Amino acid sequence: MVVPEMAAFVDYKKDGRVAYVTLNRPEVLNAMNLAMHAELAEVWDDFARDDELWVAVLTGAGDRAFSVGQDLRELAGRIRTGAATPSSFGSRGKPGWPRLTERFELVKPVIARVAGYAYGGGFELALACDIIIAGANATFALPEARRGLIAGAGGVFRLTRQLPSKVAMGHLLTGRPITARRGYELGLVNEVAEPGELDACVGGWVADILACAPLATRAVKQVVARSAHLSLPDAFTTDYPAERERSDSQDAEEGPLAFAEKREPRWTGR
Repeated sequence: MVVPEMAAFVDYKKDGRVAYVTLNRPEVLNAMNLAMHAELAEVWDDFARDDELWVAVLTGAGDRAFSVGQDLRELAGRIRTGAATPSSFGSRGKPGWPRLTERFELVKPVIARVAGYAYGGGFELALACDIIIAGANATFALPEARRGLIAGAGGVFRLTRQLPSKVAMGHLLTGRPITARRGYELGLVNEVAEPGELDACVGGWVADILACAPLATRAVKQVVARSAHLSLPDAFTTDYPAERERSDSQDAEEGPLAFAEKREPRWTGR
């Protein structure tokens, strides 16, 4: 079932097990103002609690940009009126908190569908997703230092974890862009789609995720996140709530039974 648009700056639709979240300010390359952040918080809250939704696709309206990040014109207006407060890392106390970049306990998979520019906070959103599918025209950059800012929505942390250190530092210190092809070569992008094929490519990834047990994908995501800083012995003995839920579920039995009975599994998420 597809639900209508929920808000002015974010288009949120549900289609079966999939949530489609579209940043909808194409006239300003989907720059994120405070109102958009507030709407996104409601969207992510709904996605997290809706048991019928198993995966989300995040994208930007139009083909010119995924998002160019913070609306700097809005920020400049707040600076002129004295309404802007110094900021560094995170969004606590600001509209939209916790933003996707800080929803560390969100266990459902999120795919970034990137066409055009993914700059600044837009790139940080993509970095916070689990999979990035990019159109051949996509470019990524964190140009904050060129504006006296810092990639405080996780860019300075995630880019250095997702790319080789020297490569990440080169882009952080210069703001130089990364093309979709280069992102794929570096392992930042999962797949690059040719013109006109982006939606089909994303659809293939969605279908493959939905072919897996939802509790298994959530367990994988949580285990990867929580074990990243652990030694292997500690990783094996750490408690992961999502994995406990998976191991105790009907779906954990359904998979082997379906294989033995030579049929497709019927996942319930229970």
